[in-house]
Order: sequence, then structure tokens, then C-alpha cells
Amino acid sequence: MTISRTDTIVAPATPQGVSALAVIRLSGAQALQIANTCFKGKDLLAQASHTVHYGQVHHAGAIIDEVLVALFRAPRSFTTEDSVEISCHGAPLVVKEVINALVAAGARLAQPGEFTQRAFLNGRLDLAQAEAVADLIHAENNNARQAALNQMRGGISKEIKRLRDELIHFASLIELELDFGEEDVEFAKRDELRLLIDRIQALLQQLITSFASGNVIKNGVPTVIAGKPNAGKSTLLNALLKEDKAIVSAIPGTTRDVIEDVIELGGISFRFIDTAGLRHTTDDVEAIGIARTRERMQKASLILYVFDLAHGSEAELSAAQAELEQMQVPYLLVGNKRDLASPDTLRWASERGLLMLQAATGNGVDELCNRIVARFSMQQVKQGDVLVTNLRHYHALQQTRQALGRVATGIDSRLTGDFIAMDIRQALHFLGEITGEVTADDLLANIFSKFCIGK
Repeated sequence: MTISRTDTIVAPATPQGVSALAVIRLSGAQALQIANTCFKGKDLLAQASHTVHYGQVHHAGAIIDEVLVALFRAPRSFTTEDSVEISCHGAPLVVKEVINALVAAGARLAQPGEFTQRAFLNGRLDLAQAEAVADLIHAENNNARQAALNQMRGGISKEIKRLRDELIHFASLIELELDFGEEDVEFAKRDELRLLIDRIQALLQQLITSFASGNVIKNGVPTVIAGKPNAGKSTLLNALLKEDKAIVSAIPGTTRDVIEDVIELGGISFRFIDTAGLRHTTDDVEAIGIARTRERMQKASLILYVFDLAHGSEAELSAAQAELEQMQVPYLLVGNKRDLASPDTLRWASERGLLMLQAATGNGVDELCNRIVARFSMQQVKQGDVLVTNLRHYHALQQTRQALGRVATGIDSRLTGDFIAMDIRQALHFLGEITGEVTADDLLANIFSKFCIGK
């Protein structure tokens, strides 16, 4: 993403579509002048920061809309630049014409994430905090919202800065030793450095371990509903979602592609995925759907295997369970059509640990939800909790741990300072990648290109 930091940028900050109100953002050195050119009311250039003014937006001699204009003078703004937010009516045509007027006055359309990227480049946020902005916007449950808010307020950044500061101290002492190499002096006490490495490794391990919960909170749990045709998979999906999302039919093979939706259970987002029934078929289209089913099962965090208690046998269940075990994906066995099962079937199904329900009536679905949540149970995220939710951070922490492991091995093996210094520099590099103290243009482009235009 090639951008100019000297341009004044403009974009809608609210989603497209008809609404009562819309907000349009301007940021840059000429933001106040450009807004003032299009605004009829008070002279915006003479107004104080953090004030709101009523007036009209004009363009080419015509009134576009009545608006409210909020002013944020540098550096007291999100981007630390002069910024303006224009609240207008939410008709798409009005939004378009207001933006056209601002562009004609000298602004340019912002690229995805460019407002937040400027906040990062101008020192308002570090990179971890900037990424948390996008996480907060896309949070689908309260835990995800609180985790993103904690990160945006600098939760993980403070931990990383503390670790880096302690490492930098020792790294500087070792580098100083290298300058006096011929005099055989030791400024960095190796026993103190070894204790520091052990302490940092313990903290790193806590952060790395937290990713298991953080990833679930942020991205949800992909849960595949699998089983043979007519077992009641689509009926179960509809019961879980409390709506007729999937087509239900007595004809086998109705579902030929994946159907999915997200619901929140116990503070966690679960993405339930209905799939094509597992069976041998000569229908090419159905065969593609079955192949996709197996692919989704391999990638799932949980499989709900729906077994037909009215028509299935214990041998069929054993074969299905053997296949599930080979996949090495957590699963729950769900026996559907409990009301149509024989007493003998109910006996062995109970012995095999099936959760038995009637998806068509919803009877037993609540108990299934409780079991699903129990598989991924976690405490509510509280203000101040530090969780790693970002895969990029997780990999950087792992690389830091490996580099510090080499430092510890070097100390134990009494390696010379130059080798130890090299591994400490690598650890500092990986920690710096998390907060943006070490960055590359392609990394920034990849991160901010995933933001929405107005953020």
C-alpha cells in the first residue's frame, strides 16, 4: 500500500446503506481548511478543538445537506493530525455528494486502515494497539470486545515493553564487553542474565499459553455438524440457530454444500457448519459436497456427529467413531430421533455415551449447548487481563522463546559474548515486531489493508 502521509484523507466512518445519520472523517494538515471551504456556518478555522458546529455543506453553488461538524485539532485527535468529523443524513447519495465536495476541495479518498495507520506512524498507537482497533470493530461477543479493548489500552504492549527493556539492558552490557574484548572484562553478569532469561521465559510461556483461549475468544469455534444423510443434521442446525436456515427434507442428500451461521454460547462465538451427509454416492455434485464435508471436519475445532437412533445400528456407530478417532479432532456423539428409537437402541446408545435428543422439537438441544460450552469453558475476560489473540503475536512470541533458549544454552556452555549478543538481538527483534518497533512495509501493508476504509 503506497500512501502519502502529507495528503488530507477522507472516508465514510459508518457503513454503507440507508441510515438516519452517517459520519464522514477528514484527517491531515489541510483538514480544517478543506472542511471550511465546503461549510457554511461559523468560520471553522477560528473555532477551538473538540467543538461541534451546525451548518450546511455546499458544493458547486448548491446545498447538499445540513450537518454537524466536530473539530479535533492536532495533536488531540485519533491520528494526532487535524481532523474533522461531519455528521450528515445517512442517505447514500448525500454521503457520496459530501465526499465529492471534500475531494473537490483538496482531499483524497482514504485507503483501508489509513486513519489507524497514521495513528501508528504518528506514535498515537503501537502496532499491537492498532491491530486491536480492528479486533474491537469485529468483536462478536463480550469476551472478544473486552480482550480487544484491553489490548487497545496497551495490555500486551506493556508486557512486551517490560521484557524488551530488561533484555536491552543486558544486551547493551554485552555489546560493551565486545568493545573491550582484548581486556577480558565482563560487564553483564552471566548468572544474573541466566536468571533473567528463566524469568522472561516463564512470562513468555504464560502469554503463549493464553493464545489457546484468546484465539477461541477472537475467532470463535468452528463446529461441524456431520453424519449420514437424513440423520437430522440440518434440523439440528435450525434448532441451534432457532431459525429455518437449512432446508430440511426426507430426501437423502438434500444438503450438498456447507451451510453455516454463528451464535454465541457462554460468551464464545460458535460457527456451526451443516454439511453434506457422509455416504457413498455416484452423484458427482453430492460427491463434491461430501469431499468438502471431510475437509471441514479436518479443520474443525469440534465435530457434532449426528447419529440416527431410529435407523442406525451399533456397528454403524462403531465405524463412524473409529473414523472420528483417526481425524484426531474433538467430537461429541449426538443421537437424534430419540422418540423413534427402540428400547434396545436407547440402552446401548446410553452405554456408548451418546447425548440423545429430538432436534425436530428442540428437546435436548439445551443440554447439547451446555456440553458444547463445557468443552471450551473459560472465565469472563476482565479489564486488565492480558490475552494473546493474534496469530502474528503468537508466532513472534514463540520465536522469541526459541532465541532466548539459545541464549540460555550459550550461557550454560560458556559461549563468548558475541554469540550470546546475537541471540539476544534476535529476541529483541521478534518482540519488537509485535509492537511495531521493528517493522517492514509489506507487514504494515498486509495488516492495515484488512481494515475497513473509514478506520
